[in-house]
Amino acid sequence: MAEHPRRAPRSPLLSSHLPAQARGSSDPSHGSGLARFNALSPEAAQAVLMHCCGSARWAHRVAAHRPYPDVGALLAAADEASYDLSQADLTQALAAERSAELAHDAPYAALLALDAAHAEYERKFRHAFVISLDEHPPEEQADQLLTAIRRRMGHEVDEERSISADELRRVARTRLAEVTRRLTSTDGVPATEFGLFAPVG
Repeated sequence: MAEHPRRAPRSPLLSSHLPAQARGSSDPSHGSGLARFNALSPEAAQAVLMHCCGSARWAHRVAAHRPYPDVGALLAAADEASYDLSQADLTQALAAERSAELAHDAPYAALLALDAAHAEYERKFRHAFVISLDEHPPEEQADQLLTAIRRRMGHEVDEERSISADELRRVARTRLAEVTRRLTSTDGVPATEFGLFAPVG
């Protein structure tokens, strides 16, 4: 079967993208993921946060309000910073995104249809198609993604930017929660073994 046309998805939070200070310790007593996030230098925290939302102002604001008492407070601060994005901030954040993709084992026809829809969407709106699919199980995501991009193609530019901003906020929350999870040692297994951070030493 011929290879289907696909663009690379947005880079995950890989160790090569993260400051050494954020890569964790092999000592599970180092503390929770949130405690480790709170303890990062401002520069390291902002570098991690830029992989959750590509707005430098958003990352600076979320980092500056540390320490957070719990993950809920962190996510609330992230939401507040997202709501306050200027149009320039939103443009910067959207420029850092790549359009939402399906899993590689999705039906070939769905992958082709989505690639065509992405191209049409990006020509019209000049930014990636951003959507949070957290509320949908994996088996429904192909249909949900295709339905959403086709529906949103009918929007005016300003309306779609507003919707994209809210979807970006939701995606950033998911990524930020994942950061704290990955920074946490679970059952004595260091965070470095979850595949997010490179081994230290």
